[in-house]
Amino acid sequence: MTTVRIPAGWPATEEEARAVQDELRARVVLDEPGPAPGSGHVTGVDVAYDDEHDVVAAAAVVLDAATLDVVAEATAVGRISFPYVPGLLAFREIPTVLAALDALPCPPGLVVCDGYGRAHPRRFGLASHLGVLTDLPTIGVAKNPFTFTYDAPATPRGSWTPLLAADEELGRALRTRDKVKPVFVSVGHRVTLENACAHTLALTPEYRLPETTRRADSLCREALKEAAL
Repeated sequence: MTTVRIPAGWPATEEEARAVQDELRARVVLDEPGPAPGSGHVTGVDVAYDDEHDVVAAAAVVLDAATLDVVAEATAVGRISFPYVPGLLAFREIPTVLAALDALPCPPGLVVCDGYGRAHPRRFGLASHLGVLTDLPTIGVAKNPFTFTYDAPATPRGSWTPLLAADEELGRALRTRDKVKPVFVSVGHRVTLENACAHTLALTPEYRLPETTRRADSLCREALKEAAL
């Protein structure tokens, strides 16, 4: 497990954080297809918090995209680096997530975040932020929509509807299980929305949430418990 310090110069105020978002958002790449589903590695990242003790734990779990077998995993623990502000959650998580990714013994390939990319009020959620900083292909697969509207997809697995802000499609509500609540997929960096949805379906052979998210969630919770001992 890697121990993480808050980086020097890390934003301390909402104004500073929004300025960083504005600067980095211009570097998001939206015109690359990204890797083919079922090829190479795919990595899930997730975080768990202990707000009482000001601690955040991050996990990165690398899967073989074809078999969904675990190839490698790493964790990192650090101090919470930013207060809770809706729309700025990436600033609480990024330093520790980056440390977990850096600790992996192999390339992560596509990175799947438990959260948002373009489907964010400022069009720059965790998946986009992480993608720009690492230049890795990234997508966001969230459990719930943020502030956008959508119609319920048809009941079969694979059905989807656009996630909209006015007339702008920022992601998709995607049904990964028949008759089960959809997940909310958006582009982070260097992946198309269609490909992001294809990856999400490839990662959900049995459950609503991607295997990447399920495994990273379990691992970061274990890391948080160990840090509290």
